[in-house]
Amino acid sequence: MRKPGSVRGLEALGRERLSRHFFMRDFLYSEIGNFFRIQNIPDEPDLALQTGRKLASELLDPLLETFGPIAVRSAYRSPEVNGFGAEHGLGCASNEANRAGHIWDQRDAHGRSGATASIVIPWFADQYDNGRDWLDLAWWLFDHIDFHAINFFPKRAAFNLTWREEPERRIS
Repeated sequence: MRKPGSVRGLEALGRERLSRHFFMRDFLYSEIGNFFRIQNIPDEPDLALQTGRKLASELLDPLLETFGPIAVRSAYRSPEVNGFGAEHGLGCASNEANRAGHIWDQRDAHGRSGATASIVIPWFADQYDNGRDWLDLAWWLFDHIDFHAINFFPKRAAFNLTWREEPERRIS
């Protein structure tokens, strides 16, 4: 698939099914892109779809099926969106650090493909707000899904969840 160059092309990309519960459209929203009018469209849609399918089917579907709804806060970022966010202190790591992370359509420095989504599990967020330790969720994830990396944040127990070839299985 070529990079979409029209609304119809972007609609077709968004309609691509990634898993039982997710379509590509679910991962293209970007506050940075919307606010600053920067397109959030993959340059290499085939690689973005391939890695997005792994993230959605192997990591996100099991979460949704276990815990109920999940909220995707940020997922795919074009290099333009991510680079702008990094340069302006908007919560994005550098493009180099986000290849095979939030930038799904570029491989990392080791040639591995990957995809990241920042998510919140509403059920667990309520538990966390009532004093439950984020480590409870971290251990469940470690025991039940084959992730590359998980990075937890203090607000609402949100976390970045990454699928990558040759996973390292890191939690921070």
